[in-house]
Amino acid sequence: MNSIGLFCISLDFELHWGGVEKRSLPKYDTYFDNTRAVIPEILHLFEHYAIHTTWATVGMLFHDSANSLEANAPKNKPTYSNKELSTYHYIDANPLGISEQEDPFHFAPSLINLILKTPHQELSSHTFSHYYCNEPGQNATQFKEDLQAAQRAAALFNVQLTSLVFPRNQFRAEYLKICYQEGIRSVRSNPSDWFWNINNDEVDTLPKKLFRTADAYIPLSKTSFALSELTSTDHFPVSIPASRFLRPFSSKEYFLHNMKINRICAEMEIAAKEQKVYHLWWHPHNFGGHPAQNILGLTKILQTYQRLQHEYGMQSANMAEIASMVLQ
Repeated sequence: MNSIGLFCISLDFELHWGGVEKRSLPKYDTYFDNTRAVIPEILHLFEHYAIHTTWATVGMLFHDSANSLEANAPKNKPTYSNKELSTYHYIDANPLGISEQEDPFHFAPSLINLILKTPHQELSSHTFSHYYCNEPGQNATQFKEDLQAAQRAAALFNVQLTSLVFPRNQFRAEYLKICYQEGIRSVRSNPSDWFWNINNDEVDTLPKKLFRTADAYIPLSKTSFALSELTSTDHFPVSIPASRFLRPFSSKEYFLHNMKINRICAEMEIAAKEQKVYHLWWHPHNFGGHPAQNILGLTKILQTYQRLQHEYGMQSANMAEIASMVLQ
């Protein structure tokens, strides 16, 4: 279907909503301050290298106040058995601020506007409430209402969301039809390797986590795929597999970080030569711990893309654009 290689990036944009039970404030204030500061740098690089990117954004970030968020929130909220996972439970215990300026880790309309102003950026869904599709206690009706709330939030910016990334990669096949009903035409799916099999109610065991970590350094998984492998089924979105998670820089593994970046660049070159799709993803907040070092790593990846574009004709495409190629 494609006669050139494709380079896709999708980002899980969530700020504090992505880990309210794991990252306490103000302990992580500097981390999220750095995240907000590095996002314009990332967008500048994307514009400079003409990178088409999907920003899967938690719907709560679209708002500028607690009142606005509550106005768009679904009435039927997720009833997780573990209440600590619920962003609504967090709000009940930690009242939100009255503006983005006062509460910049839970509201981000200024950053969303910056994304929309940058060429080739797709604003997409990471659900409204960072919804966990495989957690005990939630149900399909709650998920459907969450997606409806996400579309209402996006409408504040005159945007219709057509791509979705499942929070924490909790891909749930039986929810795909609901996604399609709510306007979603592409979703990011997990690689087919056994250690990425955390779909539906599969248990995410320690061995799976260890293999996913090791895969960043040594070849254990399939990292590119032909566009012809993606299928279009009536009333279901196109599932676009992830290739590689861009693991952030850590001072504890300085030399290993260079190995990770070089491995990604080598995988991109294979995809370009074989005219396949390479799908890289991470969270913007992954850059919050060491922004400068992570920007350097990303710059090397984008410079590699620029070279592969020149040598092999590789092109950049976001998730919506890849789905349109499949659906045409």
